[in-house]
Amino acid sequence: MASGIFAILDDVAALLDDVAMMSKVAAKKTAGILGDDLAVNAEKASGFASTREIPVLWAITKGSLLNKLIILPLAFLMSAFLPWAVTIVLVLGGLYLAYEGAEKIYEFFFPHPKADESLVAEGLTESEILAIEKERVKSAIVTDFILSLEIVIIALGTVVTQPIGTQIMVVCVIALLATVGVYGIVALIVRMDEAGFKLIKRSKSEKSFSRILGNILVQALPKVIKSLSVIGTIALLLVSGGIFVHNIDFFHHFLPQLPSMLTEFIVGLIVGFLCLMIVMGVKKTWSLIKKK
Repeated sequence: MASGIFAILDDVAALLDDVAMMSKVAAKKTAGILGDDLAVNAEKASGFASTREIPVLWAITKGSLLNKLIILPLAFLMSAFLPWAVTIVLVLGGLYLAYEGAEKIYEFFFPHPKADESLVAEGLTESEILAIEKERVKSAIVTDFILSLEIVIIALGTVVTQPIGTQIMVVCVIALLATVGVYGIVALIVRMDEAGFKLIKRSKSEKSFSRILGNILVQALPKVIKSLSVIGTIALLLVSGGIFVHNIDFFHHFLPQLPSMLTEFIVGLIVGFLCLMIVMGVKKTWSLIKKK
């Protein structure tokens, strides 16, 4: 009896060890999207009045958890009954990631004018501010749904050959990390300037450590968000290129003389700009048709 219990515990320990190892591999595969998710949500959660940042972020977090509850069962059903479809969805997700990365590079060199979305501008009534806030939360949740779908499919792709129980545990770990980890870090990032202002306010001297640290935190916030955006763009191209290289034979043998990471980046960049040109061409053609 005792030996049977110990055998079960040993099996459970071995299973958990496998899950931990596979979760680590899946986390590496999804790191690029997690970085982009972090950058996108840090940008979307900033610009609010300081008293509204955490409530807004909590609303987005709840939306993100709901997204996972919708996506995860559908992904597991697909893995159980249509396992071949996982690779197809993975490649389609890779096309979107490559397009998104190329679009960000294009936007950097050919920026479009953007309206000021700050909610602390003067002249707005409380109802107008709440309406804009609600719209931005909705936009953030929609963006999170797309990124969450990509994260779940990529994580599922790393364990698609494993038993369904292992798949569920690994992918759920990654999904939870994508919500709790990302939004926890976003909360710290968007409150950097508030913490800096409090340190400056409490300082008694112009050259005190708290004032210096406060100024650093205040000035660092926009730079941190911008840096995350750059890192996220590079990561998007690397992740998408990796998807194509490992799942499409043509790209698997593309530029064999180069290091694998550089090959994946180049493939992601090429495919991304091809997708971007197609999308821009379709939009331009549609606009011409509408004018007629």
